[in-house]
Amino acid sequence: MPRNPYPFPRLQNDNDFYGHQGKQVNESRTLTNTNPEGTAWDRLNKTPTLASSRREIFHHDPQAPNDSLDFVIKSTYDHHKEFLSSRAQTLVQHETADLPHGRILKNRPPPEEPEVDLYKLPLMKSTSAQRQSIHSINGAIESHHSASTNGGYSRKHDGGFYTC
Repeated sequence: MPRNPYPFPRLQNDNDFYGHQGKQVNESRTLTNTNPEGTAWDRLNKTPTLASSRREIFHHDPQAPNDSLDFVIKSTYDHHKEFLSSRAQTLVQHETADLPHGRILKNRPPPEEPEVDLYKLPLMKSTSAQRQSIHSINGAIESHHSASTNGGYSRKHDGGFYTC
């Protein structure tokens, strides 16, 4: 191979020929693709919905009935109240009847409960039908440590003291 008579770098592409050109638009650091978790589309694609997670091969629902007997047992039918109902009425499930069933059916947050102002709660007054003396032993919790005895300690049946 012959020696290159021009020792300077060759002008081969746009950056070498024109020199380094500055960008007309400054890149901002708040783009979604600069997020270390990936782009917004990747995160959206990787986040499953309830329906798509139920279609997965490894999905297991522990509340789902295993056979027809479990399906009948979980129905809303009560033999004592709804005697001689049709077969379709005996198989109605709690989800269908809008009864509480403890399952999440849609990607909806639970409804927010109203905030309770503790200062506006009604006061509860407790009254007793009869007046009781705090010095009376009647109605007290039975124990060998009783305030009505010597220093809170009772004597054994043989006359000695209980020891701890």
